[in-house]
Amino acid sequence: MTGKADNINLFSFQGAPMRAFHLTWVAFFICFFAWFACAPLMPVIKGEFGLSMEQIANINIAAVAITIFVRLLVGPLCDRYGPRKTYTGLLLIGAIPVLGVAMAQSYETFLLARLGIGAVGASFVITQYHTSVMFSPKVVGTANAAAAGWGNAGGGAAQALMPLLLTAVVMLGVSQSMSWRVALVVPGVMMIVMAFVYWRYTQDCPAGNYDDLRKTGNLPASAGKGGWASFTEGCRNHRAWLLFVTYGACFGIEIFIHNIAAVYYVDHFDLTLGQAGMAAGSFGLLALFARALGGWLSDRAARGGDVNRRVTILFVLMIGEALGLLWFAQADGVVFAVVAMLVFGLFTHMACGATYALVPFVAPKALGGVAGIVGAGGNVGAVAAGFLMKGTGDIQSTLTILSGLVVVASLCALGARFGSTSRIPSSTPSATVAA
Repeated sequence: MTGKADNINLFSFQGAPMRAFHLTWVAFFICFFAWFACAPLMPVIKGEFGLSMEQIANINIAAVAITIFVRLLVGPLCDRYGPRKTYTGLLLIGAIPVLGVAMAQSYETFLLARLGIGAVGASFVITQYHTSVMFSPKVVGTANAAAAGWGNAGGGAAQALMPLLLTAVVMLGVSQSMSWRVALVVPGVMMIVMAFVYWRYTQDCPAGNYDDLRKTGNLPASAGKGGWASFTEGCRNHRAWLLFVTYGACFGIEIFIHNIAAVYYVDHFDLTLGQAGMAAGSFGLLALFARALGGWLSDRAARGGDVNRRVTILFVLMIGEALGLLWFAQADGVVFAVVAMLVFGLFTHMACGATYALVPFVAPKALGGVAGIVGAGGNVGAVAAGFLMKGTGDIQSTLTILSGLVVVASLCALGARFGSTSRIPSSTPSATVAA
């Protein structure tokens, strides 16, 4: 695909690549804000519905379970219809359960709405697809990681800001039982507004929109392959499934921490809701730079064109993640817990960025299929962690077990090494990696 950008000018909105870069991370930020908006309010919602720890675990599982299937779906949809249409549709449809959760009247209706909200987590795949088709291999790792990282910060922002928004609503005279509902309306409205902005100001690729290019016969084969064909080609590539596992062990753990951090700090360290929200929010806000740092390190390591150096970077970051997670699990004071969480979070976010720095090289002619498969792996990891917590009944024990599982998953990164013909000229606008 010609016309890809060879550099990232953060202060520019000129040209299709930079417009897509900025608008896609903003859309992603809003989606993740909406996805995790309930998490920091769970101590209040827990009291509202009289939830048990098992019911909270069910809610956390529901919040990420449906995302597995939607991520598998939206990647091939991007190949077929383009990221512009796919993102706009996801924002509009996803706003429905986001607004609906505010009207929940029981555990069952809240659980159902939380399940629907999980669909907006698929926004990540569209974000990574859009930046992948807009930027050349020279900077695609950095572009993917920066857009994903800044968007991911929406989860951290929700942790920090939703308790403050709830407090502001209460100060206006609204009862606490109603204030959390009012607060949850805000992200739903933001999604609707962003849908119209995305439709108006972005295009599918540097050359234009897929529909127009398809009509003129100028759509590249790598972007125009049908959704099912893209998915099946991605499924046939073993590296897609190995990265599926590694992403489950980094992004899956990240999602799990977002969902349980506030409750963990309140129950284990007796923090207030506001204090717990700020502590948990600091983990998510690491994504503002840590994901981009992981992608940048991957690009730097592969500057000579050796894709396998990207693999080595991912392996090292995952080992760091495992050690930091073990420290966090064993921390016996709130200060040590926060410091350990930040260290562990740094490696986790960087590993996420390094994973998607590899994705564009796995099967370039089935980018959407591979992006969807790997992205779904993150949610499979989060669901697995949720079931593990449900089985142990204890967050601290769950974190300790997860640290060992991350070490095992890091071996899959080494298994994703490419063959001897895997050298990629970093300045070329397209790339093909030997299988």
